[in-house]
Amino acid sequence: MSRKFFGTDGIRGRTNADKMTAAIAMKVGQAAGAHFLRGDHRHRVVIGKDTRLSGYMMESALVAGFTSVGMDVVMTGPLPTPAIALLTRELRADLGVMISASHNPFEDNGIKLFGPDGFKLSDDDELAIEALMGEKTSLVDAPQIGRARRIDDAPGRYIHAVKGSIGSDIRFDKLKVVLDCAHGAAYEVAPAAIWELGAELVTIGNSPNGTNINAGVGSTSLDAVKEKVRETGADIGLALDGDADRLIVVNEKGETVDGDQLMALIATRLQQRERLRGGGIVATVMSNLGLERYLNGLGLSLERTKVGDRYVLERMREGGFNVGGEQSGHMILLDHATTGDGLVAGLNVMAAMVRSERPVSELTSLFERVPQLLKNVRYEGATPLENGSVKTAIRDAEAQLSGKGRLVIRPSGTEPVIRVMAEGDDASEIEQIVDSICEAVKAAS
Repeated sequence: MSRKFFGTDGIRGRTNADKMTAAIAMKVGQAAGAHFLRGDHRHRVVIGKDTRLSGYMMESALVAGFTSVGMDVVMTGPLPTPAIALLTRELRADLGVMISASHNPFEDNGIKLFGPDGFKLSDDDELAIEALMGEKTSLVDAPQIGRARRIDDAPGRYIHAVKGSIGSDIRFDKLKVVLDCAHGAAYEVAPAAIWELGAELVTIGNSPNGTNINAGVGSTSLDAVKEKVRETGADIGLALDGDADRLIVVNEKGETVDGDQLMALIATRLQQRERLRGGGIVATVMSNLGLERYLNGLGLSLERTKVGDRYVLERMREGGFNVGGEQSGHMILLDHATTGDGLVAGLNVMAAMVRSERPVSELTSLFERVPQLLKNVRYEGATPLENGSVKTAIRDAEAQLSGKGRLVIRPSGTEPVIRVMAEGDDASEIEQIVDSICEAVKAAS
């Protein structure tokens, strides 16, 4: 069955258009609720959101959907995606929902679903929910309609959990930290957690107004946090995205540290303490070849999956790994969370700074990146990857890179964009290869 609604990370689109309308959100609530009505207990769903203006509308529609099929609803208000995964387990809920479009602009929104174990749903579950969305909904009788309420202690529960991800002996009293919350879901909990651990804190991107999420701040707009690190002489900058499941670090020099270097650092520290499981880490096809070579030199493996943190997580669970993530900043530390958690990752990087008494620039320069170039090509209409000239350009590039680099071509799961990535030791050759494929895609679209 082909997917109509679900993409690589739940359902996402422009609000009041495409897939993100109140009517569709209510259908999602009804279908997901019906799918998880298992057993004779009183069923419960936890719903959280980020700070988008449309979150109110989507939340109300989802509440209507879930309660109409007999599920009780617990609403948390704005909280990070990993907090909803945590609370789904803690509250013994049957389902968790995060209303967020992550790093997208405020006009977009999305729906992410978690099972009772706090993990994102499988492909089979998503397909089953899509099938139910196309059927007539079985509404419960009036006495069985669900109830909805808000809980006030959700932020404190999450703060307590993330602080527990580092040793109880660790304090950040000697660190000055710039924290960029992207005007998003972590705007209250992330500053609170870091302040409670003793750091001198400079916070930006923590004044959400419903329309400024990810606007010039956050993990995809790093100029603001870099400037603030240089201006204040901070030891580290932490940039979260709109739902705080992603982290990009800025070192004390104002330079970007991507997810590959963070995974290398965390894996190395855990291996030194004999706590790394699985014999390596899991990342996606987008992670740099330099990371793979570095890990191989330590006798560790890098297992690759297709893009999407849910696919990284599936492989981690299958292979018994406890560290995985994406170059874009999703860090999954399974000892502490069931999904990517930017704040947990940030605290663990800061803990490594405290334990080693070394600056973050040294700790996160573990390997030399192989020249890598990624370009996005927007298209309209037919899928250009089916075009004969595009296929020929890709075959020629693969032959040119054979044995000395990698080529990854993939359509975005959330927008009409083809992503073209190549890497190898010759930067000029990589640029030529990427440009030739991009031109072929443009000509075909």
